[in-house]
Order: sequence, then C-alpha cells, then structure tokens
Amino acid sequence: MGLGRRHFLVLFLALIGLGAFGTSTRPLLLLSRWDVALPSADVAAHALISATHRSFPEGERPFGNPLRDRRTVVTQGYGVGTHAPAHIWGGIDLAIDGDGDGRADPQGTWHVPVYATHDGSARVRPDTWPGGNYLAIENARYKTAYAHLHSYAVVDGQTVTRGQVIGYVGSTGMSSGPHLHYEVWENGVNCNPLDFDALHTDE
Repeated sequence: MGLGRRHFLVLFLALIGLGAFGTSTRPLLLLSRWDVALPSADVAAHALISATHRSFPEGERPFGNPLRDRRTVVTQGYGVGTHAPAHIWGGIDLAIDGDGDGRADPQGTWHVPVYATHDGSARVRPDTWPGGNYLAIENARYKTAYAHLHSYAVVDGQTVTRGQVIGYVGSTGMSSGPHLHYEVWENGVNCNPLDFDALHTDE
C-alpha cells in the first residue's frame, strides 16, 4: 500500500521535526522561555500541514491566534520541555514581540487580551498548579485551554463565541515570565495548536 502525496508530506515533515535528517544544535527548552522564539521553519512546517487538511473554519472548530496579534511569537513548542509528554501536557506558549527584535517582550506581553478561538462553554479554574489561572472552552467535539492568565473576562459556565475576550495574559502558576499556554483537544485527544493555525491573525 503506497503513501498518498499528502500522507508522504506529513510523514516527511514529521521526520524533519524529529531530526531524522540531521542533528539539531538547538537546545531543548526546559521551561517556557519568554526570551526566545520558535524557529520560523518549524512554524512554517506546521502551517503547511494545517493547510493540507483545513477547510474554512466554523465557530465550533478552533482557529486562529488567541492573542490576535501579528507580533505573537512561540516561546516553547509542542511536546518539548515542560510540554512533554504531548498527550498530557501538549500545548504551545505564546508571547508578544513588543519591541520588534524577534523575541518575546515581557512588558509588551503583560495583560494582553486573550480571545476564544472557538465557540463553547467556559470552564474557569483559578489558582491551579501548574497552570495558574486556567480557563477551558469546551463544546461537543473540541476543547481549548488557556493557562497562566492574569485575570478572567468570563465566568464559569458562560457561553462564549470565537473572538470574544476571555481573559488577560499573566504569569500565574509555574511560569518563568508572562505568556499564554494554549492547548487544543479534539474528542479528548491532545493536538498541536499550530495545526489549527494558532499564529494566524487577520491583522
């Protein structure tokens, strides 16, 4: 049984991400680092994977950047460092490059609004460990999680829609600086948020 072009592309990109075609000198991040950004090649690979299977998003499916800012950078990728193992802790950490140097800027990241990336019901969980002020948006198929928030803009059980402000970036819980930890779950399975265009913004 041969591989289709799409399956081959996904397999090839996955092997590159695992370092099958060479050794990487990039260090494994142990904590979310607000002073570094994920290499653009990694982000581009996930955008390509997403584009191969995504149709126009509807409100129930997560889509887009929860910070809605074109200056968003990934400070820790999916399934590495404190995000491993991915099936439990998988997510990405996002911050704002407020000064244009390609790295996260703590002052530019504090209290930035966080937006729901899909429709659902809010599950507010303050002061959790390690996620600090944690919030999940759930519907019948998808759940997104937003952690380390400074404060909330919704209450537990509230119905929210994509694009609604749900909270503000902080550094609560186990956090080395202000950032948003963002997760996507589909039917109870943890997914890479970059496959849901987590860096896409309409700006």
